[in-house]
Amino acid sequence: MTGKYLLDTNIVIALFAKDENVLAQLKTAEEVFVPSIVLGELYFGANKSGRVKSNIVRIDEFAAENQVIMIDGETARHYGQIKNDLRAKGNPIPENDIWIAALSRQYKYVLVTQDDHFTQVDSIETIKW
Repeated sequence: MTGKYLLDTNIVIALFAKDENVLAQLKTAEEVFVPSIVLGELYFGANKSGRVKSNIVRIDEFAAENQVIMIDGETARHYGQIKNDLRAKGNPIPENDIWIAALSRQYKYVLVTQDDHFTQVDSIETIKW
C-alpha cells in the first residue's frame, strides 16, 4: 500500500458518523484525498435531507480541511478505459464510482470504500475500513 488514500462517499459518511474504525485508520494514513465527485454526492445528500443548512456547513468545513482532487483530461482517459472494460465484462457500476475509480487509477491512490463493486475495476487497489 502507498499510504495515500482516496476516500469514497461511504467512508466520509462513516467519518461524519464518528465511526471508530474509520477514525483509527485515518490516524495512520500518510495522506488522504477526497474526490470532487464525493463532495457532489455529499451535497446531493445534504440537499435532500431534513437538515440542509447544517449538513452543507459540515461538508463545506470538511472540504476546506482536506485535499480535494479534481477530474481533468487524464482522469477522463482513465474513465473511458474503465467504463469500456466494465462494459466488456458485463459488470457496470454507478457512473460516479467510475469517475472515483479513474482518479484512484490516475494517481495510484488506494481507494477506501465499503462497496464491493470496485473490485471489478482493473488496476486499482481497494481497501475496506
